[in-house]
Amino acid sequence: MRLSPNAACPCGSGKKYKKCCRLYHQGALAPDALTLMKSRYSAYAAGESGYIVKTTHPDNPDFSSDTKAWKVSIDAFCKAERFTGLEILSFEAGEEEAFVTFIARLGSGELREKSRFRKVDGKWLYLDGTFF
Repeated sequence: MRLSPNAACPCGSGKKYKKCCRLYHQGALAPDALTLMKSRYSAYAAGESGYIVKTTHPDNPDFSSDTKAWKVSIDAFCKAERFTGLEILSFEAGEEEAFVTFIARLGSGELREKSRFRKVDGKWLYLDGTFF
């Protein structure tokens, strides 16, 4: 599902999408892992599969060099799911590694995860996560 630029940003910031996570989806670098995590949630809600692929660490278990098939899979998930809210429980900042614990509210239920992010060449990437 494509998101209107004037819609409320799915990350819960209270800003319009065009003034919030869309900036990252269009190429701005997330300044920290928390911002990256929020922008990734918004990317799922907005159907921005390319951003998900671009911000996933190569050591992630779901990483695929077949980006076309990977994007198709992400797009299918985005279309099948409703993204209804994001709650950040904690953020553990680090210089090269950081953790964000959150609850993603979806139409099918809640996803609870502690995500790990790693900084590579000045860019934060999603490495992996543990569900709880």
